[in-house]
Order: sequence, then C-alpha cells, then structure tokens
Amino acid sequence: MRTALMNKLEQASALDRVGDRLQPKVWSLLRPQRLKDTLHGVWLGHPLHPALVQIPMGAWMSSAVLDLMPGRTRGQEQAATTLVAVGTASALPAALTGINDWSWLWQEERRVGLVHAATNTLAVALYAGSLAARLRGRHGLGRMLGLFGVATVSAGGYLGGHLVYKQTAQVNQGAPDLHRVEYGWRRVAEVDSLPEAQLLVRRVDNVPVLVYRDGTDITVMLDRCAHQSGPLGQGKVIQVDGQPCVVCPWHGSTFQLKDGEVVHGPASTDQQVLPTRVTSGVLEARLP
Repeated sequence: MRTALMNKLEQASALDRVGDRLQPKVWSLLRPQRLKDTLHGVWLGHPLHPALVQIPMGAWMSSAVLDLMPGRTRGQEQAATTLVAVGTASALPAALTGINDWSWLWQEERRVGLVHAATNTLAVALYAGSLAARLRGRHGLGRMLGLFGVATVSAGGYLGGHLVYKQTAQVNQGAPDLHRVEYGWRRVAEVDSLPEAQLLVRRVDNVPVLVYRDGTDITVMLDRCAHQSGPLGQGKVIQVDGQPCVVCPWHGSTFQLKDGEVVHGPASTDQQVLPTRVTSGVLEARLP
C-alpha cells in the first residue's frame, strides 16, 4: 500500500500545473548565482537543506518531549515555548534552501517535493499557532497544536526521505560509477592522441570518463555530472578565476577541471577525479 501510494504521487501529473508555474518564479526570485550557490551548499561541499532542517526538527521534537512529560512546571512550559519559537523561526531558511534545490529537480521528483513542501508548510502554520497560544498563556491549546505539528512534520520528513533515498534527489549521481571500475591502474588513452584544451570522453572499464589536457597536466574525471547525470563531455570549458572549468550542458553545474571542485550549482558536491599517471606514453587512471 505504501509503495503504491508513493508511486501514484510520483505519477500525479496534475501537480505539474503548480510545479511548472512555480519553478520559473523560484528561478526569477533566486536569480543571483552567488545566492543560488549559497543555498545549494556549494561552499559546504554537500546540500545545505538537510543540515538546516535538523534545527526546526530537533527543536520541535524536543518541545514535544516536554509537552508529553507528566507534572508540567512553569519552567517546562517556558522551555517548550522557547523550543517552538526556535523551530518556527529556523524553518524559514530551511524552506528557502529546499525550494532552491526543488526547482532543479526532475518532474517526478518535483511532484513529491511539492507535497513535501505543502506538508511542511502546514506544520509551520500549526507551530506558529502553537507559539501564539503559548505566548497568551493557553498552554493546553499550544500543546495540542504542537502535537499535530510534530505529526505533520514527521509526514513531511518521510516524503523528504523518499526524495533522497528512493528518487536520489540532490545525491551525487556520478559517484556510483566508481564501483564499476576495477582496482589497479587502468588504460585510458595514448597521450599523443589527446587534444590540447578540449573535452574528450573515454571509457575505463566501460565507465565514461572526461579527459582534459592542459599542457603537461591531464585530468580524468567521471563524465556523469554529480547533479543529474548530465554528460559533462558535451559541455563547454570556461575560465573561472583563471581556472579552466567544465559546465554541465543540462543544468549548468560547473566544476574545476584540475580537481573536480564544484564552483557553481545546482550540484553541491565535487565531481570525482581519478589519480593518473603516464607509462610509456599511455595515460592510466585508477580508483582514488
């Protein structure tokens, strides 16, 4: 039943009427590249949203524990009120990072993401009402709204888990290719056959890799973009702060060619680079 329900949600094309209108509005609102990169977590090295959601979730769960304890004291009520306030205030930046990530997902993922966002919005509304009631001294009403809120945000968390662990939203899509490469040095190409400053795709144990030659420096990195598996070999090379970088042709994620470090999102994790060596004119690579 659970699987059937989630499958229906993924296939609920009626949600596209909302998602397709909302996506360009999010792009317009969050237009500056630096802002988008900050919200994606480029500076952190992995998505920022999962880290920020720990604050409201932790605060609200802690308030629920206090609310369920017998023999409530004034100190407990004050502590619970404070925790509800912290959770409600911290939900905004968590939501902002989430909607920024959502706007770059595939259609099926955006459908689940919409329901995830709607569920969490309801939870925030319940906690806002709970906070207002507590501040007026109506702690019984505040506790009731808080318990409804924790149930609602738990449902939203389940949908978020489905997005990540089943639909692999914002998970490094290229990393699994590493498990398809055998250990030891593997032949990539003849060095003399590599053009200067051009993107070239070769295969290592049937895994596509991007090869880039810059003078005597040669980079071999996984070709599938960490964000949504875009073919980096079909992208373009640009200069960012004097460093050659490859831009994914699908969503614009940008990585330094020397070490795979992510420069611009929507990818938030680095692109995997393989160690290389040249033996008798042959370029070889191996697992890190």
